[in-house]
Parts: sequence; structure tokens; C-alpha cells
Amino acid sequence: MIGASGASRPDFEGTNHSKFAPVPVFAIRRPGTVDQFRSPRDNASIAIVDFGDFRAGPVGKFVTSRKASRYSELSGLADVSAAFELGGFVEYFPVDWFRVRNETRQGFGGHHGIVSDFSADFIVPVFGGLTVSAGPRFTVETAKAVSPYFSIDTVHAMATGLPVFDAKGGTHSAGVGAQLSYRINPKWEVHSYVEYDRLLGDAAKSPIVTVRGSANQTTFGVGASYSFDVKVQ
Repeated sequence: MIGASGASRPDFEGTNHSKFAPVPVFAIRRPGTVDQFRSPRDNASIAIVDFGDFRAGPVGKFVTSRKASRYSELSGLADVSAAFELGGFVEYFPVDWFRVRNETRQGFGGHHGIVSDFSADFIVPVFGGLTVSAGPRFTVETAKAVSPYFSIDTVHAMATGLPVFDAKGGTHSAGVGAQLSYRINPKWEVHSYVEYDRLLGDAAKSPIVTVRGSANQTTFGVGASYSFDVKVQ
């Protein structure tokens, strides 16, 4: 399955400004398996293990770089390079109308920490191909994943006037998401969604957030996806 969404989302984590940006959609499943529910929260993944109600496999995410010169609220802080997060996902449908999913990823590049995303979605078919879904979100991150974005060392404290802050890992955010999707036919699907996260722990306590940003992070998006078969001889 390939596709794309157009999303209005925070310029960077912890800011109170948003920007419109494209978001790719990509997933692979084994032949003969049922096309499952997908949340806009899901990152690019391949289901190596697929028993219908239980799926697992590798997952990846790209985190864009954060250039301090582009944002006045980051003036005096260091740039953070782009990061790749690679890991695995598991998801389970205890019943047809409810899904739980976890993605745990290791960062490379801009950060070298571990990020673990938990989500749950209640899935309600309305009529025809129209489906409404919603549920809670929760993220835990290690210190090496949080620190590059939220810590302030002595040098940068002097440059910004912000206090020194050493961001640790732990509970990172909690929130909720909702999606409205419509399957036009077996190949095409369109969707719209909203995701809200509240930063927690040291991410929320960082002066970058308390003085210059916001702990409330909201994303709105619309998109479409196309499913097709790939045969290998």
C-alpha cells in the first residue's frame, strides 16, 4: 500500500507553530492476508508475521532535522541532524472493532535513543465503506532520544538566556487520535484525521517548551492510499 497525506503539524516537537507538509504512507503485507485497519499514527512497516488478528514485523520512521536558524524560538540553540528510527511493531485485534499496537524504534543520526509508541483504536464501520476510529496514544523515550531536542547546556544557556536543563528519559507524551476513512473500492481509500499529544516528563519541563513553546501538539491531515499486488516469479 502506498499513498500520501497532507498534514498541518508542529514545525518541531515542543513548538506552538504549525506548518503544512506531505506525509508518505507505505505498508506491505503477505499475499492472501486480509487488509487491516491502519492509523495515520502508524509508520512504514512490513508484516512478516501475519495471523489475521496478530501482526508483527520491521518498522521505520524518518525524523527531519531541526535547524535553529529557521525558528526565532530556537535562536542560540544547536541544530539537530535528521534521524532514522528503525525497529519493530506488533499489533493485535482481540476483537474486530479494537486494535492495540506498539512500535519500538532505535534512533540513528540526530539521536541515538529508543522510542516506544503505544496506541489503541476503537474501529466503528458506519455504512458502506465509511469507518470512524479513535483511541488513546502514549509514548516513552530514553534520555538519548529526548536530550538532543530538549536539553540546554551551559554554552547554549548563555547564548539564549534560558536556564541550563538536562532532559532525561521516561514518559514522553500522551494523547488521543481520531480518523474518518472511506474505502472507495478495494484499491483506493481516502481519509482525514486529527492527532493530539500532550508532552509530559522532561520534554514538557524544558525551557524550550515552557518559555518559548507549548506542550500541546496537534496534527490535522487528509490523504489517500492505493493498494496493489506485487508478484515475484
